[in-house]
Amino acid sequence: MMIAVQTLLALLITGGIAFYLACAWFTAQFFRKAETEDHEKIVPGDIKHHPSDLQSPPPGVSILVPVRGLDAGAKENWSSLCTQTYPLYEVLFGVVDLDDPAIPVIQELAIEFPDIVKLFVGLKPRGINHKDSSLSYLLESARYDWIIFVDSDIRVHEDYIYTVTAPLKDEAVGVVTCAFIGYHPKSLGAAIASFGRCFDFIPSLLIARAIDGGLKCAIGTTIATRRDALTSYGGLHMNRIGSDYNLGKRAAQAGYVVELSQYVLESDTGTESIGDVYQRELRWARTIRFNRGPQYYSMIFCFGTVFCLPLLLVTGWANWAIALTIVTYLIRYGQVCLSIVCMKAPNLFRWLWALPLRDLLSFVIWVAGSYGQQVYWRGRKLQVYEDGLIAQLEGDLT
Repeated sequence: MMIAVQTLLALLITGGIAFYLACAWFTAQFFRKAETEDHEKIVPGDIKHHPSDLQSPPPGVSILVPVRGLDAGAKENWSSLCTQTYPLYEVLFGVVDLDDPAIPVIQELAIEFPDIVKLFVGLKPRGINHKDSSLSYLLESARYDWIIFVDSDIRVHEDYIYTVTAPLKDEAVGVVTCAFIGYHPKSLGAAIASFGRCFDFIPSLLIARAIDGGLKCAIGTTIATRRDALTSYGGLHMNRIGSDYNLGKRAAQAGYVVELSQYVLESDTGTESIGDVYQRELRWARTIRFNRGPQYYSMIFCFGTVFCLPLLLVTGWANWAIALTIVTYLIRYGQVCLSIVCMKAPNLFRWLWALPLRDLLSFVIWVAGSYGQQVYWRGRKLQVYEDGLIAQLEGDLT
């Protein structure tokens, strides 16, 4: 029996090593391509080579931002959307509650950028998914046919619109989406959150893209699309968890290419606690389970470092188990350092001591996400059903 346990743990660790190596390979490939294209791309700030000088003016773009509450650095995040080099765009903010603390901040932005910012308040929910409900109102009011759905907690550079809409010029591309990390975490919880995105989520996304023959999902932080394409693959769904994931899935099923931008967004999680990270990522885990089905359980091979201590204990610290543990951690830390370098996030190096805690938390979240149908989302307790459909169990918990 003990030999069987040792063998199982060794297999799980070996699978983890394979996963870390795959993460390193696909991360390096993706960002090497990004650097090559950066050297070749047109610089929007250069008057001589501005895209608008080389061809007809680009289409107008509507940025739609659903808002609930004030995230860390909210005004700076939203201001970055209003200072784009793009010649023709608008930023529409949608808020459900009339007493939301975000309203005065957005009103200040509307005064500062009167030709760009519009605020819509009191958007009565049209479904359980308040985010997509607010987006549906904003979509109806959007002036332009190129659309960018944006989460309220990201900060962008001045070339953001140019970057994320460029692939849409190809009619075969129906969605462009961006991953995100926290580049400057100010607390352990924020660092743990950024670790999960930088070291695991983005590399896993790249692996899934390779396995699936293309990206089959979208990420809610940024979804750029055309109005006609959005209509053709079913539009917004307002009673579904993980609607961003599902939107990309439906776009791919409709025959469109879902493009992962090489621009990694900055998402400031402030000083959130590890408990906050757990609740949010548990929602994500159960969302993935409902969307990916049995594939979710194959993720057990993503936690090689977690199984090392049990292996050491059951083998009585055998030399071969010690050697396997050392190799596992060296490969894991090597993969992590590669991710930091590729994503240009050097501030994460000072938090590397917390990597074992991140890996353990990821495993706990995966286990908890493998069962259960309830999630917390912005102070609301929701029941998740098959195919990601949701219902609210009770009122706001805040």
